[in-house]
Amino acid sequence: MTPTGRFAPSPTGELHFGSLVAAIASCLDARSRGGRWLVRVEDIDPPREVAGSADRILAALQRFGLRSDRPVVFQSQRRDVHRRMAERLVDGRLAYWCGCSRRDLPASGIYAGTCREGLGPGKSPRSVRLRVDDRPVTFRDRIQGVVNENLAETCGDFVIWRADDLPAYQLAVVVDDSFQGVTEVVRGQDLLSSTARQIHVARALRMPVPSYAHHPVVMASRDQKLSKRLASDPIAMQTPSETLAKALRFLGQPCPDNLPLRPLWSWALANWQIDRVQATPRFMG
Repeated sequence: MTPTGRFAPSPTGELHFGSLVAAIASCLDARSRGGRWLVRVEDIDPPREVAGSADRILAALQRFGLRSDRPVVFQSQRRDVHRRMAERLVDGRLAYWCGCSRRDLPASGIYAGTCREGLGPGKSPRSVRLRVDDRPVTFRDRIQGVVNENLAETCGDFVIWRADDLPAYQLAVVVDDSFQGVTEVVRGQDLLSSTARQIHVARALRMPVPSYAHHPVVMASRDQKLSKRLASDPIAMQTPSETLAKALRFLGQPCPDNLPLRPLWSWALANWQIDRVQATPRFMG
């Protein structure tokens, strides 16, 4: 299969250096092997979205030489598909309607299966939860190595359709990766904790499971990663070639100094090696 990677930002603020690193890593990993690179805007959480953010993120990517090989997908336009997939899982008894709110969760945050066999007294359906079992989900991350997670012990049955009638991230990302033919997911280590759940969703829907690689997170300080929420390190005013070189070196790629943007991309595509990428977060403050 043609290697197909993707970058999937949420329109909740400006593109910052940490997100740019993810975009560059995913692009290089796919295109250096003759593959495709796609962009998907994950605009499925309206309360958190910032007006105009999606357009500014896409413009910033283009400024750095990052253009999707196919038309950009907006996740909000696929809500009906997400709902059908949730209903399929409910119909197959792999998922169920739950009447619990966050206040009903124990302090551990691990769902106890209260509504597994039906809604409790006085409860009405709020969200849909996917059943998990007591078998570990095991996968080999191309940067982090072998990862094992027992979902019954770390989260319990988890939400795939939210109480506000929107698809949960864990469902939407799997459905849309399958729709776009994504074979390689390269993203920040902060999303590693979602991967076992996404593999579980894919298997429940009988969808392909992509390979995963989680690169180090860019840290704003020793205990805080860069984030759009904190308006961290916006790159709008930075020189593209210098910032691309900084991102490549962060990813362990020893690029030459003072190359213009296009020759630097050419060098990066010819020399990308994912085994040079470190497995641990890196401090950039």
